[in-house]
Amino acid sequence: MKHRIESIDLLRGVVMVIMALDHARMYFGQGQLFANPTDLTAASPLLFFTRWITHFCAPVFVFLSGTAAYLYGTRHTKRELSRFLLTRGLWLILVETTIVTLGWTFDLTFGHIILQVIWAIGISMVCLAGFVYLPNWIVLAFGLLVALGHNVLDSFEVHGTSLPDLLWYTLHQPGGVQLTSHLTVGFQYPVLPWIALMSLGYLFGKLYRTEVEPGVRKRWLIGLGAGSILLFIALRGALVLHRGATPGLPDGAFYQLLNFVNVTKYPPSVFFLLMTMGPAFLFLAYIEKVKNRWTDALIVYGKTPFLYYILHIYLLHALSLAVIALTGGTPAGFEFGADNFTTPLMNDPRIVLTAIYLAWISVVLVLYPVCKRYGVYKSQHREKWWLSYL
Repeated sequence: MKHRIESIDLLRGVVMVIMALDHARMYFGQGQLFANPTDLTAASPLLFFTRWITHFCAPVFVFLSGTAAYLYGTRHTKRELSRFLLTRGLWLILVETTIVTLGWTFDLTFGHIILQVIWAIGISMVCLAGFVYLPNWIVLAFGLLVALGHNVLDSFEVHGTSLPDLLWYTLHQPGGVQLTSHLTVGFQYPVLPWIALMSLGYLFGKLYRTEVEPGVRKRWLIGLGAGSILLFIALRGALVLHRGATPGLPDGAFYQLLNFVNVTKYPPSVFFLLMTMGPAFLFLAYIEKVKNRWTDALIVYGKTPFLYYILHIYLLHALSLAVIALTGGTPAGFEFGADNFTTPLMNDPRIVLTAIYLAWISVVLVLYPVCKRYGVYKSQHREKWWLSYL
């Protein structure tokens, strides 16, 4: 089996590049309008799209992390795979609460701990370390049951800081919790649906075994993609018809369409997962034999996602502070994700959106040579075990 599957690296590279757009929006957006980009009663269609397109990033990346685990297991024993998943998962949890949190906040006192996608991947890997010993049908049943049915738990809410409350925040309920006068924890990515998604991604890796013919794999991918999209349309359509018109939504079919795809990410609803994974399967189906300079460039990011993720947070944060200093702006305070700022120069939404896109493109381009050089180093030093954790 090939050590790397280029189509998977390509898809991972695409979502890594898109992901930076959302984080640029978080740092360069200002005011409540930009803090709620999916509020169609206030946000412009372009702002909505700027946020919506990045919905594909987290589920695709978590799913492909499971696939990568399966491919790793084809070259190692089950015990070695389990040990790798356990240790790497714990490492990622540590990274999220230290390196990544510091990048978001630049707060050396760590008064705000942010538990986001790296945390979710870490815990999912720890769980997958045990799942690999289970029969595949049990893993499949768990993944489908939780991914498609976890929304039945939405009505159960907690509001305290007891151990059971914190466990529920960890598993299913997003929110910020004030643990002490000096420590707030943001449970941005409740892990239950992400564990299920990674488990399904692990089983998905079977499609990339050497004995699976490309034509067979393509038919499976098209079936999964089309099936997911059709199921999304059916379920989402039934819900929209049941709820009726959204209060305050502008008139017109275009806004009705935007509202149709305006789904819940925290935690990821069944609509969210179907909407994002369906096109991802179709992308994999049709991109496998495509190769050009653009795909080669995107694969660079897909092969070095950890380094890219860490560096792009620090770069965007530093760039936003530089803009604040140069334009006489004022930081608006930290709220689980970014230093929004206000400045007289950027009181026009069009200027803000322009700044968001310029910051995004600049950071992606700056990181390209860094990622490319690091990717070459990794490929030339496979004997260095610690590189697999980066």
